[in-house]
Amino acid sequence: MPRPTDVTAPGRVLDGRYRLVRHIADGGMASVWEGLDERLDREVAVKILRRGLTDDESFTSRFQREARSAARLNDPRIVAVFDQGIDHDDMFLVMELVPGRTLREVVHAEAPLTVRAALDLVVPLAEALGVAHRAGIIHRDVKPENVIIRDDGRVKVADFGLARAVTAQTVTAASSTILGTVSYLSPEQVERGIADARSDVYATGLILYELLTGQKAYEGESPIHVAYQHVHGSITAPSEVVPSVPAALDEVVAWATHRDAGERPADGAALAERLREVRAELSPDDLDARPREPEASAARATPTVAIPRSGATGSARPIPTPVQHRDPVGATRGAASPSAAPRRRRLRLLLPLLALLVLLGGGGAWYLTRGPGASTTVPALQGLALADAQSRLAAAHLDAAIEETYDERVPRGSVIQASPREGTALHRTDDVTLVVSRGPERYQVPQVRGTPVDAARQALKDTRLSVGAVTEAHDEQVPAGQVVSTDPAAGASLKPLTKVALVVSKGRQPIPVPALAGRTSAEARTALAAAGLTYAEAPDRVYSTTVPEGSVTQHSPASGTLFKGDTVTVTLSKGPELVAVPSVRGRSKDDAVAALKAAGFQVRVSAPLGEVFGLVSQQRPSGGRAPKGSTVTVVVV
Repeated sequence: MPRPTDVTAPGRVLDGRYRLVRHIADGGMASVWEGLDERLDREVAVKILRRGLTDDESFTSRFQREARSAARLNDPRIVAVFDQGIDHDDMFLVMELVPGRTLREVVHAEAPLTVRAALDLVVPLAEALGVAHRAGIIHRDVKPENVIIRDDGRVKVADFGLARAVTAQTVTAASSTILGTVSYLSPEQVERGIADARSDVYATGLILYELLTGQKAYEGESPIHVAYQHVHGSITAPSEVVPSVPAALDEVVAWATHRDAGERPADGAALAERLREVRAELSPDDLDARPREPEASAARATPTVAIPRSGATGSARPIPTPVQHRDPVGATRGAASPSAAPRRRRLRLLLPLLALLVLLGGGGAWYLTRGPGASTTVPALQGLALADAQSRLAAAHLDAAIEETYDERVPRGSVIQASPREGTALHRTDDVTLVVSRGPERYQVPQVRGTPVDAARQALKDTRLSVGAVTEAHDEQVPAGQVVSTDPAAGASLKPLTKVALVVSKGRQPIPVPALAGRTSAEARTALAAAGLTYAEAPDRVYSTTVPEGSVTQHSPASGTLFKGDTVTVTLSKGPELVAVPSVRGRSKDDAVAALKAAGFQVRVSAPLGEVFGLVSQQRPSGGRAPKGSTVTVVVV
């Protein structure tokens, strides 16, 4: 029964969460397993790195940093990174499990491909790289093994961040794994150990070449031999290998794989855009034509020889040698002596071996003096602008890993500190972490007017601000329970956790209807305006014996509360109604009283001498017109 820490054991649980289910593959720096995330109950891919890599603390910190960077990439064309960790000295990376096959398997099984099939694979690859490049992430190890074609045909790119984490010092296996990676290294990676987005473009161009022709652009028995060709060789046009390849793709491959990085597309997005244009320009016949092999020709023959690898096991691979052209003049010359032929054959066999030994020796010297194995020191970087610090690191053949943090004193974009510190001895292409200032940490007060108070509280917390005093106030526009305003106001820039006061709406403010009866129309209008209400008059005025003409007799509503802007309708007085006073002198008291009441008057009877005759002798008023309902006095004798 295997030990719990045996990475080859199905059933082992990493970090108390990821159960290894089935071994999938082995690579130069890791083994890949199908796993189960027992916490989320989902299938994942678990990549367990070789234990020798974890012995280097700088590698461990770099791996963790690059894994976090890769996890920020969120695109359907990129294999998602879910988690990373260490379990019993085993460092692992948890990724999306993608059912399918690698582009390497496609090349082995189907290349050369039709132009349409090749573009269907390379365009998504370039687009995925473009997404990463815009996020400031460089892959550095673009190769067919890191491109997966899902069962539904979608292309996904894997291992973002790993290539940067694994440096030349940490990868020591002298195997076909290294040879495979070197096959796609750009000249600047070989010569100076530096890479940018254009280095990924270079590798993508080599993959396009391989899909179109069915063979690598540069072949060799050793990494040094292949690396030498990247720096000093030139790539044959794909149409010279497969004549059916359109000239437009010859141009794209030459553009993407130019030895001068400045002459290549700026990033993956630029390459993808050009490939889409080429696809639109080509006819269906061009896109779907089956690749044709070139006609046999003595001038195109490329003999190879088998060179055994020193210290390697297994069969040796052939190394392509320069094309041997027949000399038509020599063909007419006399045959060589029998003894000369074996010497020439031995010479032909020894020359490539000697060349390889020279390359290996020169490559070793280059590695230790100018390559990644050479030593350098960290320059002074503190206080420099980021661009200046990166230039200094590039001059020292070091890579910059950038981390940002807020600082109250160091200006935005300047280096707060560098790790390792100034003067530390490193190998070329090592990382120096630059902690760059983002300036003072400030957060803008969010716009929360009109949002429920709980949502406003959460918005402030999400913005790294605190909730201060919460008060209530009436507001004519904001419904009750929603925020009216903040103090400081929205948009203000504050330090983290600064308290922000909230004013919460109590809804519209009720306004008592003022008493208006008896007031003049002007007085009523002024009183309503002061209360925030609207004055309106009823179309008809009414007679009133108690309210002067032009004053308010009544209003609607008469009491209660309204809201700002609501209308109060007032009815104005026409004053009293005037009617004719009938003359009742000489009439009996009863007749006089009846006549006056019929005319609408009140009657007052006075009999100072007694009612001897019962007749009206006087009346006040004695005639004319008087207000209806007023009193008429009659004197009876």
